[in-house]
Amino acid sequence: MRPRSVFHSALAVLTGVLYPFCFPNFDLGWLAWILLVPLHVAIGEVPPRRAFWLGWTAGWIGFMGTMGWVVTAMHMYGKMPLLWSYLALALLSAYLGLHVAVYTMTVTWLRRTLPPSALLAAPFIWVTLELIRTSLFSGLPWALLGYSQSQWLSAIQIADLTGVYGVSFVIVLVNVALAESVLWIIRKYRTLPLRQPLSTFPWATPAAAVVIFTGSLLYGLGVLRTSELPSTSLTIGLVQANIDQAHKWDAAYRQETLDRYARLTGEATDKTDLVIWPEAATPFLFEQELVYRGIVESMVRHYGVPLVFGSPALRYYANGKPYLMNSAYLFSPDGRILGRYDKRHLVPFGEYIPLKSFLFFLDKLVEGIGDFEAGTVPTVLALPAKPDGHAEPPSRTPAKFGVVICFEAIFPDLVREFVRDGADFMVTITNDAWFGDSAAPYQHFGMVVLRAVENHVAFARAANTGISGFIDPYGRVLNASPIFTEQAMIGRIPIRNAPTFYSRHGDVFAYGCVIITGLFLLAASWRTGGNVQQPLVVGATT
Repeated sequence: MRPRSVFHSALAVLTGVLYPFCFPNFDLGWLAWILLVPLHVAIGEVPPRRAFWLGWTAGWIGFMGTMGWVVTAMHMYGKMPLLWSYLALALLSAYLGLHVAVYTMTVTWLRRTLPPSALLAAPFIWVTLELIRTSLFSGLPWALLGYSQSQWLSAIQIADLTGVYGVSFVIVLVNVALAESVLWIIRKYRTLPLRQPLSTFPWATPAAAVVIFTGSLLYGLGVLRTSELPSTSLTIGLVQANIDQAHKWDAAYRQETLDRYARLTGEATDKTDLVIWPEAATPFLFEQELVYRGIVESMVRHYGVPLVFGSPALRYYANGKPYLMNSAYLFSPDGRILGRYDKRHLVPFGEYIPLKSFLFFLDKLVEGIGDFEAGTVPTVLALPAKPDGHAEPPSRTPAKFGVVICFEAIFPDLVREFVRDGADFMVTITNDAWFGDSAAPYQHFGMVVLRAVENHVAFARAANTGISGFIDPYGRVLNASPIFTEQAMIGRIPIRNAPTFYSRHGDVFAYGCVIITGLFLLAASWRTGGNVQQPLVVGATT
């Protein structure tokens, strides 16, 4: 391999190695703003085919690091052999890395056909591929680039217009501008003193980056400076029971589990309007097992506070065959079920087998009761009125809320539907014990921050273990628990229903990026007649 090829490969590897450090719990979000510079320098003077492999290398390494928790979930808790768990991680990372490969190949082709404007297409292409990753094959929008900024609140406020995709857009544009400047400097060095005169500096991309980055940051600062939290609020208790995953569904531990929930619930009901237990909190079928259901009813009656909790729900097909749903129940203080939300976006290979008729030889990768069916509607639940007939908090109608269960919180469009349909605040329940002691619980929590900003709605999050907490409508973390701790938390969150542009209109920005990407590709195809092997002049302008 030639020295220059080795250098290009090393740059691609560097981008891949740095990728996981941009996200929690490394919390080096600033790295995202220079993350793609090495990769773009590597593809600056190579043909599209070579750029594809460099992008795939960077993507594969990056997702191997970011998604490493998959091995913990499949091996430790899913009982898959360790070797097969690593193989599954490698295949998943190879698939996710394809999105980076397509990005680098497309950018390289465009800069060979449409210089100097081609680099302006880069963030549109990136967002298009992130949207595809969110939807294709059930979707896996884990570690989208925009999530790296979950702790820089002024940088993410544009998400109320664009969703998380807008944050990714700005990050990629800045990276491309920096890379273009580096390539121009390299070109300048190579042209001195004997080669042809240097073309002028390619101002288009850096100028666009400065304008858009400055504009988005000023917008975010303005939103945070002028934001006023509503005077109406709720006091909510969260229960993080930290039930060992190995004991969770063991019938011998049922009473011990319920005793723990009873004790922690007592600590979480001090003048609270609602108590929340995590996903699948009851280690039994709540509607079917009447003895254990009676214990929960007695507990709720005793404390006199509404309860949201997760439990599997048993249902039957028309032919009598049973199936399960991963559900969240709202229980009234007098022991009635006021409503139920059924999880709509299930975890592939965890809660169901996709393409089961073809993959019949696969069992689920996690232990559980059986295959699940997905819910169909974004059910908005309402808190019951107080016994004196007045709603709490004081208002004409009781506070309404939506519930997203575990994996669902990483899908922007799914969450916004609840706010669009009238939710005043959001609840998310999860069981992050599957992730073990990895970065995944922190990554998962960081994504909820973006969901709050996108919709300007507060979140209360209850996890079996890490991370439980409260997030305000602008992404401020009001309180958060450590992982693998048993505790009750009480917090106060503002409530309101003032849907943002994103809540009302969804992924308009992302689909706009798809259209603009298509226009760039059409223009390039028309200009070249399909010939992509034109000579490349780095830093050239017209």
